[in-house]
Amino acid sequence: MKYLTLLLLLHVSIFAKDATVKQLFNVQTVKVKTTNASMSQKYYGYVKEDDSKVYDVSPRFDGYIEELKANKTYMYVQKGTLLATVYSPEVLRAKEEYLSIYSFTKKFPNKAMVESAKERLTLLGVNPKEIEMIEKEGKTSRTTNIYAPESGYIFEKSVTSGSAFSIRQNLFKIVNLSNVWVEVAIYPQDYELISKLNDFLISSPAGNFKAKKEMLYPRVSAKDAPFTLRVSVQNPKGKLIGGMYVSVSADTKKESTLTLPSSAVIFKNGKYYVFIKGEYQGEYEPRVIEAKELDANTYSVKGLQNGDEVVNNALFMMDSDAQINGLY
Repeated sequence: MKYLTLLLLLHVSIFAKDATVKQLFNVQTVKVKTTNASMSQKYYGYVKEDDSKVYDVSPRFDGYIEELKANKTYMYVQKGTLLATVYSPEVLRAKEEYLSIYSFTKKFPNKAMVESAKERLTLLGVNPKEIEMIEKEGKTSRTTNIYAPESGYIFEKSVTSGSAFSIRQNLFKIVNLSNVWVEVAIYPQDYELISKLNDFLISSPAGNFKAKKEMLYPRVSAKDAPFTLRVSVQNPKGKLIGGMYVSVSADTKKESTLTLPSSAVIFKNGKYYVFIKGEYQGEYEPRVIEAKELDANTYSVKGLQNGDEVVNNALFMMDSDAQINGLY
């Protein structure tokens, strides 16, 4: 096995002053030590609407838009807001039938008939308050109201004032942003690590947000084969919006691991190296190791033992001489 000997460094500075020669021999070392530490991971992802908070407003009847209240895309509506007043011959007939039966059963009680006629209106999507008004006022309205099922932004609108619409047509899509998802790209080498991460921090132009892990999707991207992790974020003020690019960080639980300062590790040609103290004075052997960054100043390492002594802050000298001698 080849060793890197500091005496070789003299060929670089044979004519140097004594102070320079001294500096070449002043190699600082550090010992590998066992530490209880957590690993900080950083990823990137995109904000996406929470599927469970997307609401389609689709009528159960044919009709015409008489008055369109929700007339702008991306306008915000509260739950119960009037979206549109519509005319539907089918609904009008059902309302008149209900009024007739309701009036008849006041004189000749028949609860089953009333409930059956009322159920038909309910199945057509007529608002309960409108049914109550028929009972209270003893008359029907020619038009019917469509209300927002939940609070949110109108992401899609397929009608204008006077439009005709058909049964099951999606008139509006309302998206509630009080909770959103972030889809995070996770590369194969971190697949096992993800099981140890639960709490995440989302950093975005809109601020920082805490997030919880939901699931790792059971598929990979065909393009570059990353996994996709979904985290869920509370977003009550709606600052996070779909398509926003964010960074996602998380810390593992503290575990016992071998560590070295980052100044003791070199990354070269896709591999991590350290220079471990050799058998003789002034000899250091380059060794390939596994390393993961714990923070900006520390690596978690494998391939070494607790107490091993490696070069610390003189790696720039060792790297240069090792290249000259073809050690790595």
